[in-house]
Amino acid sequence: MKENSSRQIPELQLSRLGEYVTGWLGLHFPKKRWNDLERIICHAALELGFDDPLACIERLVSGQLSKEQAELLAAHLTIGETYFFREQKSFEILENRILPELIASRRGKEQRLRIWSAGCSTGEEAYSLAILLSRLIPDPRDWQITILATDINSISLSKAVRGVYSDWSFRGLPQWVRQKYFTKTPDGRYELPHAIRRMVTFSVLNLAEDSYPSLATNTNAMDIIFCRNVLMYFESKQQQQVIRSFRRSLPEGGWLVVSPCETSSAFSDCFETVMFPGAVFYKRSEAGEKPHVTAPQLPAGVAPLVSPPATKPPAPAPVPLSAPDTLRPVAPRLQPSPYDEALALYRDGNYEEAADSLSGLLARSEAGSGPHPALAKAVALMARTQANRGEIALALVWVEKAIAADKLNAELYHLRATIFQEQGQIPKAMASLKQAIYLDQTFVMGHFALGTLAHQNGKSGEAVKHLENALALLGPCPADDPLPGAEGMTAARLVEIITTTRASILQL
Repeated sequence: MKENSSRQIPELQLSRLGEYVTGWLGLHFPKKRWNDLERIICHAALELGFDDPLACIERLVSGQLSKEQAELLAAHLTIGETYFFREQKSFEILENRILPELIASRRGKEQRLRIWSAGCSTGEEAYSLAILLSRLIPDPRDWQITILATDINSISLSKAVRGVYSDWSFRGLPQWVRQKYFTKTPDGRYELPHAIRRMVTFSVLNLAEDSYPSLATNTNAMDIIFCRNVLMYFESKQQQQVIRSFRRSLPEGGWLVVSPCETSSAFSDCFETVMFPGAVFYKRSEAGEKPHVTAPQLPAGVAPLVSPPATKPPAPAPVPLSAPDTLRPVAPRLQPSPYDEALALYRDGNYEEAADSLSGLLARSEAGSGPHPALAKAVALMARTQANRGEIALALVWVEKAIAADKLNAELYHLRATIFQEQGQIPKAMASLKQAIYLDQTFVMGHFALGTLAHQNGKSGEAVKHLENALALLGPCPADDPLPGAEGMTAARLVEIITTTRASILQL
């Protein structure tokens, strides 16, 4: 293979680096983008203190970069261009069609809205959503509004938390937007008011590596997910994984919004495609999920001209007659328990089926025995299932039943606090978390949740104290071990999230 003579880095090393970045961040650097990859790594290597970019690559792929160095390199690789109300057609559809219908259907009932800006960069998209909701909902204090904004780039998130922007972030917008929603700073930039900033929660999340939906990261039961100009940089297999996870993060009727240049069959395989003037949205509906088939689908009512031949399983290999002593009785295959079946449905995002399966299991269990911890496990799964369906009132009923069955389980009190938080019952959420910590002072997720709740309610000092308690407890934990109550999140991942959250609080 003839290499580009102007390159500083051999193609073999660029290939290794590209493969590592794909596994780490999900970003795809095919050969045609190796010039970009080389430029990025050469620039980042100098900033990281390496005279030779090859040494930087070797340290990265062998896992020897420090956490701070890896974050800085991730920032170089994931710098995204964004501005307020980018791709205005999407916001017009949101303002005129999607949100009015959602608001009308919830008003006077469970007044809650949940929106996720995935790959939020420096926050312009998330704050655009906050501005839009402030215009559409005149009584926001009577609503529980969640705008979650996530990105892997902690440097971008730090800028987003400050909420201060230059002229470049407003290109194409009418002047009145700046005049109404921003205050000019002495250095000529523009700052968002606290009322808008507090509507958005920023958090570190790696779309390629982290698991979602998850109550632990607040990525469950979203009404709308914005993920624009992100997936186009992902490798195809990683794209499909993220799209399936997004589907699980949306209840029936939820919406996924991507950039117009990102439309592909991967979306239409998991969602119903909805065409609007000038934009395409994707809606979660059972009708929108296509079965995985190998043969083309015929129109309804049209019979195939020739019935497809039945596929026969391959014949078993003959057993040699000369070695009868090698025969062993085949052990019967163990059937999964009803609980395991329900858990598998839950993990696949089939929440309706999981709830049905659990209903039958719990009806049989309650008929035959009284409360016990084994039953609490199934009841807790039902609570999580209902929470992911967006049925928050039902989720609370089930988690109370789980606590009645297993009163000393700290994870159940944490789950109840998460549900209280989604209902906007912050004092009850705080009280439930304190009960969890009383039962288990080493329960990391309880300390972490108390810290994030305190931060969201403007109690910075209290937030830092709880987050530092969580960090201290995480110290002796093996990095790759999943944490109790964290739905698969590892100790190392939570350390990253807490460190970033703590730093953003101290900046304010």
